[in-house]
Amino acid sequence: MRRRNMVHDSLRMLGAAVLLCLCISNAATGEQSVPSQRVQMEGVIVTASPIIEGNDVNSYGSQVTSVSKEQISDLNAQDLPSALRRVPGVIVSRHNPVGSFGGGEGGAVFIRGQGSSRPGAEIQMLVDGIPRFVSVWTHPLMDVLSVDMIDSIEIYKGAQPVLYGNMAFGAVDIQTKRMHEEGFYTALQSGYGSHNTWAEVMEHGGKGRAFDYYLIQSYRSSDGHRENADGELQNYFGRIGYDLNDHWALSMTVNHTNNRADDPGPEDGSTPSDGTFSTEDYFTVATLSNAYEGGEGYVKLYLESGGIDWVNQDGTPGLDRLTDYENRGIRARETVNLWRGGEVMVGLDLDYLSGEVEDRSPVASTAYFPEETWRMAAPYVAVSHLIGSEKGFHAIPSAGLRYIDHSEYGGECAPQAGLILGYGDTRLNAFYSRGVNYPGIYVKAQDVLTFPGNNRWQDLNPELVDHYEIGLSHRLNRVVKMELTCFHNEGKDRIVIAPGPPFPSLFKNIGDYTTRGVEGTITASPLPELGLFAGFTWLDADPTDLPYTPEWSGSAGVNYSFSERLHISFDALYVDDQYVTSRARRAGTVNTDTVDSYFLLNGKVTCDFPPLRHGIRPTVYVAVENLTDTAYEQKKGYPMPGIGFMAGVILRL
Repeated sequence: MRRRNMVHDSLRMLGAAVLLCLCISNAATGEQSVPSQRVQMEGVIVTASPIIEGNDVNSYGSQVTSVSKEQISDLNAQDLPSALRRVPGVIVSRHNPVGSFGGGEGGAVFIRGQGSSRPGAEIQMLVDGIPRFVSVWTHPLMDVLSVDMIDSIEIYKGAQPVLYGNMAFGAVDIQTKRMHEEGFYTALQSGYGSHNTWAEVMEHGGKGRAFDYYLIQSYRSSDGHRENADGELQNYFGRIGYDLNDHWALSMTVNHTNNRADDPGPEDGSTPSDGTFSTEDYFTVATLSNAYEGGEGYVKLYLESGGIDWVNQDGTPGLDRLTDYENRGIRARETVNLWRGGEVMVGLDLDYLSGEVEDRSPVASTAYFPEETWRMAAPYVAVSHLIGSEKGFHAIPSAGLRYIDHSEYGGECAPQAGLILGYGDTRLNAFYSRGVNYPGIYVKAQDVLTFPGNNRWQDLNPELVDHYEIGLSHRLNRVVKMELTCFHNEGKDRIVIAPGPPFPSLFKNIGDYTTRGVEGTITASPLPELGLFAGFTWLDADPTDLPYTPEWSGSAGVNYSFSERLHISFDALYVDDQYVTSRARRAGTVNTDTVDSYFLLNGKVTCDFPPLRHGIRPTVYVAVENLTDTAYEQKKGYPMPGIGFMAGVILRL
């Protein structure tokens, strides 16, 4: 009864917000303001698509899904997993409303079964094409990837050896905000919600004829829905750019984050809280780019350094693991059209990965893994050619190859090939690629810290996956777009620990797996002010206990603009029952942790008021998460929040 009443209350709250905004909107007079997600053209309101901006196929035959800042805003996403939670084929996991605990099930993104290995990972997270991960443990941390700096996200759901190289069995590439048009922009946002959750964001940007800049500061915190489920995120972002001439430009991006999340522990108290996970990260990229009629390219120098303080592990004061890491390197790429219909991409990645670890214990002496630096150099090339005309029947065959030379493990080739066939509003694409994932520094660190002795980490080979994909898309009457994709992955040489006796335990490449499935989406705009989306993924995994591989998952969304000022959005998600918990790198491991299926429904109402004095344009929003008050888990024993509310205001200038 209580749950049903809460659902009714939430629906009444949303309804009241709609009526209030309608009244205010109808009574308002003054200059019109059009938010970025709703474009008014000759009296017609065009509303953005919900959930995703769309699916596309690049010139090399690989499908890429795009999510814009407008979709992120409609989802009221507080972090990257929340921003991706409705993308078909993507599964997320977390403990807390704000803050990700570690790089595993406490806050992570999984794509079609990839991304669950710990230490290590198979999905590359990038910012403006630069990988962001902890060098020692070779997996990304969600909290250093602030949602507030995102302009758009590109999601690749299969191996991308040429575009992204090592560790790219899948990829999530964040494109950061910048000023594209001359003028100035300022926005101040403040929101408050359930569980004493706060959100504050300040943005300011400007652009002249040759110079542009963009600055962001944001803060988010929450007490959490359970004891010790609190978290805090601090983010500082800056970008400056200068056009040297019509073809060449310089820019620099700087990002600093300081974050903390606590582990609430299993609800039944079977194990204690795993302490506090704090991260601090500094990221800098300097870019020299060029753009000509016949091609474009860049050279990027980057440096990322940070630290992880994982303290009071297993609920034991003084049982701490402290990690310092640094990634630096050069990324260079040039794409040119050497002949009519032809495209050639050449590039070179040079990366240096460094890190050290200190393990402290209240009952044992401190263990220390001294700083270690590994290098990877990777030249690559890809070629595609357009046969025919994109306005009629056309074909685009392509092929590419990356060679990776590793300072510890030698060289490995990673090929790919693609084909696009199109006619009118129908397109067929096929894509094959081989992904490569080298052993991370963690294999040597564990040799020192966890499994002392000669564990033969030097004898390991890279993990490999062969990815196959075929997709079909068709646009019907320019109103409905339907897409269907079949995929198949064969992974081999997964790195695991073969435990003793005899001792010491040994690292071996003995893990194999297969995932296959079908993914479908439909996007419709029956009215300019109405956007509809629905998608599903069917996934079959072998072994069947691979974590975060639900057999069925699906999402849907609705965006509707009652007027140029009033906007409402709903999004829904269904996830089948699934195995959870990061898959341990141990031979013979069987995953027994499962969670039940669940259905979630969220809603958000946004109302734009007439401009105030000095051109200030206010926006008020009310968001409700888990409208049906569903009881669900994303990790066994860790119940997620029930129905929750957030209301806020945005002032734009």
